[in-house]
Amino acid sequence: MPAPTNNSRPRLSRGEVLRGAVAVADAGGIASLTMRSLADALKVKPMSIYHYVANKDEVLDGIVDMVFSEIELPTVGGDWRAEMRRRAASAREAMRRHPWAIGLVQTRTSPGPATLKHHDAVIGALRGAGFSVAMTAHAFALIDAYVYGFALSEATLPISGPETVTEVAEQMMGQYSAGDYPHLVEFSIEHVMKPGYDYGAEFEFGLDLVLEGLAKVSGAPGTLS
Repeated sequence: MPAPTNNSRPRLSRGEVLRGAVAVADAGGIASLTMRSLADALKVKPMSIYHYVANKDEVLDGIVDMVFSEIELPTVGGDWRAEMRRRAASAREAMRRHPWAIGLVQTRTSPGPATLKHHDAVIGALRGAGFSVAMTAHAFALIDAYVYGFALSEATLPISGPETVTEVAEQMMGQYSAGDYPHLVEFSIEHVMKPGYDYGAEFEFGLDLVLEGLAKVSGAPGTLS
């Protein structure tokens, strides 16, 4: 009987490869994701990955689709403002888990099934609420610009939660004379540096304004929960 060899490659699947790619990007950002770093994370040789994906572009398409699969779909036929609010909150949370995805989700030109299903549900929820095709386009663009823009701000601000706000604000204020920027000083002291201030709490306020504005210009009924 032939002796067992040690050169057999570990059994993988396309899903395992993509989950490994998400883990690499989560740990080190999208710039850290290469076919070699992915192979290292999976403990295989780089060429082994090509049994499951054709190239890095296919990896990027795949991990973007995985992020979209984490976002709750709005229900077509439901209260559109409640559905858009739920979907926006879920998208923001997905971006917080995967900040590398913020600049990537809108760039891919080969969307996967989860991405397509997501877009179809958003459009369907708006169209079902009475939005015209043109107004649906306006609403989709506006909501996504707000959600992804806010997610980008959260990911790049030099603070990590309410407990760090005062420290960072004091450090920044110490670099200039308070008399030169009285409005900034007032804003910082009277609002930003107050106990419990949380920049993330601004998300719902802004989202409500976006949805209220869309309700007024579209004439679509709905309840802002």
